[in-house]
Amino acid sequence: MTTPQQPRANLHQSAPILILGGGLMGLAIAHQLARRGEAVTVISRRRSEAAGFVAAGMLAPHAEGLSGALLQLGQLSLGRVPSWVAQIEADSGLPCGLRSTGIVVPFRSSTERDQYPTAAFGESLDRGQLHQEIPGLAPDWAAGLLFSQDGQIDNRRQLMRALESACVDRGVHFQEGVEVLELLTENHQLQGVRTRNSEGMLNTLRCRKAVLCSGAWSAQLLPELPVFPVKGQMLSLQTPRGALRRVVFGPGTYLVPREDGLVVVGATSERDAGFSEGLTPQGQTTLKDGISGLLPQAIDWPPMERWWGFRPCTPDEGPLLGDSSVSGLFLACGHHRNGVLMASATAELMADLCSGTPIRDDLAALLPHFRWNRFKPTKTPQDRLVSGVECS
Repeated sequence: MTTPQQPRANLHQSAPILILGGGLMGLAIAHQLARRGEAVTVISRRRSEAAGFVAAGMLAPHAEGLSGALLQLGQLSLGRVPSWVAQIEADSGLPCGLRSTGIVVPFRSSTERDQYPTAAFGESLDRGQLHQEIPGLAPDWAAGLLFSQDGQIDNRRQLMRALESACVDRGVHFQEGVEVLELLTENHQLQGVRTRNSEGMLNTLRCRKAVLCSGAWSAQLLPELPVFPVKGQMLSLQTPRGALRRVVFGPGTYLVPREDGLVVVGATSERDAGFSEGLTPQGQTTLKDGISGLLPQAIDWPPMERWWGFRPCTPDEGPLLGDSSVSGLFLACGHHRNGVLMASATAELMADLCSGTPIRDDLAALLPHFRWNRFKPTKTPQDRLVSGVECS
């Protein structure tokens, strides 16, 4: 006799949910869907170029000075991180490198500190307290904010590895080295995708649901999306263990200490670089100047690694979440520099949407703020009169 679960399994085998992008966001969404019993296939062109490998892993909605709906989303996601990480570590058996280090933001004056958008969420530090928190800080920093609720996760060396293992444990299927060339639609309904593998072979994958989380490349599949790349260069330094206890979030430069003494330094913000690959002398000089302006002694710490990548940005630096212009295609892209922070909430939201589960009230209330078409011009008063509808 056929059990209720069997028809669902057969349907899954013929039409899995496709995750278009194998970076941090794609893996996080795939893992959450798989935990709900969905069949999932992740399509990834080149994992190393994903923003999740590039970011410093700060969990910093307050230190970043976010505001409005973006701050609310960051706070909701920050609150979900511990349970999210616990799921990943339980499924993978690997650590994610989550640390509650707190983040210090230095300022040149107390007035500048008090005017910071998120100052009310932090502990005010005078000059003495600031330099006690960050020994060796450059002397011209006169005040600070300590956000003890903010922290970090070792996304590059631990989280990404653990997420991939957790996905495998939950039965997620991977297609690596495969590029999605186009979306296949009929009457604005998603039918599948056309792909090309590393050997140049073309293939068609049928599906009814997919999540577009291709980072800075998302607009290549759906050109109407206002997503563009912002290149960032970074490096890491080896320090004596315990030399830096807190994350330091300075203007244009941040220092993120890992538990083993490695310090991640970032990041340049090159909006005009497009998709130009590689390190540049100008970018490395910018990082060096940023280090000396924050923590002069760190200039003598030996460099360990240098890398670069592309942040997926939108005009207001907020993500694109939820439905798209194509029925069955969901969006989870454009997180800019907050992808690691917002991965937990985004994964939950996408899993709800794709599986038909009711969205939690706190996330549902924010979803309208991150619709993909929020940048379209609003109607003028004349347009409203012509249409016969008065809109606020």
